[in-house]
Amino acid sequence: MPVSLSTAEMLQIRQAAERLQRQFDGQLNAETIERFMNDSLGVLLERSKTSQWVPLLAERFARDRLRALVRLEADTSTMNPSVLFLCVHNAGRSQMAAGWMRHLAGGEIDVFSGGSEPAETVNAVAVAAMAEKGIDITSEIPQPWSDEIVRAADVVVTMGCGDACPVFPGNRYVDWELEDPSGKDLDQVRPIRDEIEERVRGLLADIKTSARA
Repeated sequence: MPVSLSTAEMLQIRQAAERLQRQFDGQLNAETIERFMNDSLGVLLERSKTSQWVPLLAERFARDRLRALVRLEADTSTMNPSVLFLCVHNAGRSQMAAGWMRHLAGGEIDVFSGGSEPAETVNAVAVAAMAEKGIDITSEIPQPWSDEIVRAADVVVTMGCGDACPVFPGNRYVDWELEDPSGKDLDQVRPIRDEIEERVRGLLADIKTSARA
């Protein structure tokens, strides 16, 4: 049974919708923004065991879906390339990969991440491992993906969830075989973090080369 929201949480949802209206004003109409906000909220209420993070996560999920929709409706030749990192729980590998890409790309790549079965929180050991490299992912929250987000990505990187990811024509799909950091201590997660860094650096170089071609 879906969880229910308190009056205060409903107010947070309305305020989130207003922020999205301001952010995407001139790019998407008000009805579309409201529909995506409501749909994202519904998806998360169905999945969530508690309402604690639902308003914040609904806003973030809706924002990513709207960002993707803007890409789908625009001339992407004038936009940054985009990469979507996917793993099962969106709590470890995909969050570290997204953190590395944002850090290394310096705003030149639009980065998305998601999970087929999102966890409630990001893996604390993954957070600590990334912090050692000066990359803060403490504010990230696991979320699902949507068809819009997958379709809008130039490159879709899967890590242990490829069978669950929808395939759309025009996307480039890459599968990375990486150990799952779940249940591992910091010494065990560091090599995973470092391998992800190496793979992200290679992918970023490849994307930049393709963009210049």
